[in-house]
Amino acid sequence: MALLHILRYPDERLHTVASLVPQVDDKIRQLIKDMAETMYAAPGVGLAATQVDVHKRVIVIDVSETRDQLKAFINPELVATNGESDFEEGCLSVPGIFEKVRRAERITVRALDTEGKPFTLQADGLLAVCIQHEMDHLEGKVFVEYLSRLKQQRILKKLKKQDQRAPAPEGARRAVL
Repeated sequence: MALLHILRYPDERLHTVASLVPQVDDKIRQLIKDMAETMYAAPGVGLAATQVDVHKRVIVIDVSETRDQLKAFINPELVATNGESDFEEGCLSVPGIFEKVRRAERITVRALDTEGKPFTLQADGLLAVCIQHEMDHLEGKVFVEYLSRLKQQRILKKLKKQDQRAPAPEGARRAVL
């Protein structure tokens, strides 16, 4: 397995729309393993292939406290949404930034598993938020783009300052998608 490079916002490659995976094969399974290792090491709870500059419709998620319940979604599609909730989100591509985003409270997603078999999953809470967040990446959208133009400008300034100084010490665990 290998740690992959995570693209940082505002990298234009994060706006690339991912293409469908035509066949689940060993290359896709290896991508999923590498993405999982990268996500856990970052540390985060979700990662889309787009974030590692692979523009295929693949996401990995593990919202468990024990970090041992990895879920992989290949060619995911939302088939139902219900309700609304605001959830503070972060993103491995936008380090150190946390903002509230309104999303569907409950979702139903259909995807392929690592064997290429279709499955349907109903989710709520953090898992529902994470799935929607990662699926946005597959459409070329980063969560900060839900925010006002003023907040986006402030975030860009903050990210530029981060790039100019050494990384901050690791803080408390937060849900970084």
